[in-house]
Amino acid sequence: MRRISLLAALACAFLFACVAAPHDASAAISDVRLKDLGRFLGWRDNMLVGYGLVTGLAGSGDSPRSQATRQALANMMSQFDMAITQDQIQSRNVALAMVTATMPPTADKGDKIDINVTSMGDARSLAGGTLIMTSLRGPDRKTYALAQGPLSVGGYRYDANGNTKQKNHPTAGIVPLGATVEIPLRAELLADDGYLHFVLMDADASTARRIEQRINQSLGFDTARSLDAKTVQIRAPQNARSMNDYVARIEELAVQPDQSSRVVISERTGTVVSGGDTRISPITISHGDIRVSISTEYTASQPGLVSFTGPGVRSMVIGNTDLTVEEPGPAVAASFPDGTVGDLVRALSKSRVSTRDIISILQAVKTAGALHADLIIQ
Repeated sequence: MRRISLLAALACAFLFACVAAPHDASAAISDVRLKDLGRFLGWRDNMLVGYGLVTGLAGSGDSPRSQATRQALANMMSQFDMAITQDQIQSRNVALAMVTATMPPTADKGDKIDINVTSMGDARSLAGGTLIMTSLRGPDRKTYALAQGPLSVGGYRYDANGNTKQKNHPTAGIVPLGATVEIPLRAELLADDGYLHFVLMDADASTARRIEQRINQSLGFDTARSLDAKTVQIRAPQNARSMNDYVARIEELAVQPDQSSRVVISERTGTVVSGGDTRISPITISHGDIRVSISTEYTASQPGLVSFTGPGVRSMVIGNTDLTVEEPGPAVAASFPDGTVGDLVRALSKSRVSTRDIISILQAVKTAGALHADLIIQ
């Protein structure tokens, strides 16, 4: 009777959620600027990479077994007219590191950018180290920036006599504004066909069509044309000097993006995220579980005579395991009318159904064909 009352209350809660929270898809989605929906083709970040040496470590650097670190240190010292062979280097205060950075679409000579530094060898920690001047190259192998500076690690590792204490990842750190741009960059927005191309972050034919209509409404007929679900072709201005104003005007235009129904589930964290208007068909749900408990009791078996000693005579520890399975009573089904995923989740939550069980129910609803959305499991 208790389970019947619970599921009856759950169905009532679902009905109340459907009535108390009516959904209007047009009111739920507001206009969004084009700047937040995509980007112009050619406006992109640029990856830089290099490798260098981190010095000043308190004995936590690469071991003498790291041939690459010894060779890199010997090469660096040779630039200062010091002839040192690899066999003469035994210090653990140096570590070989990979240095990465991201240049913005436009950068002038002398601009500062952040860099990431990660250990490449067997160093235990980079805390307290300083990166020596490192060249950062692009895919074309040109040096676009120079990096140098003290590392900010945000962790530590200490060990003594086999005991180790570590926090976070001390073999990776950053140098805020640690790189200086040497070669300026300018984003090329005009394509080879002489047009601007606006690229959506999430491909959607309806949204691309709305962007085309909005641009033509603001800038004139036949200014824009949607090539596919991801790209909108825009006629470039006749005066190249007004390109920035032209692009800024387009970015400030707002449209109502079309939403595709999705339900995202993270089984690791028990998180369920869905659109507010993700619909489900009328369904009947029956959900139960089996509880299994295992307990083990250990007892010691002693020899019959305490004074009796001899080979093979010793105490024995015996473990007795008790396995208990609890199965609930007859499953009771509850029917739910047409509604949304949000209504169903609210009803389940009010009935104190756990998040793990809600995830299992949503997966079963999708398999049954009643969930009209893409189910994404992470």
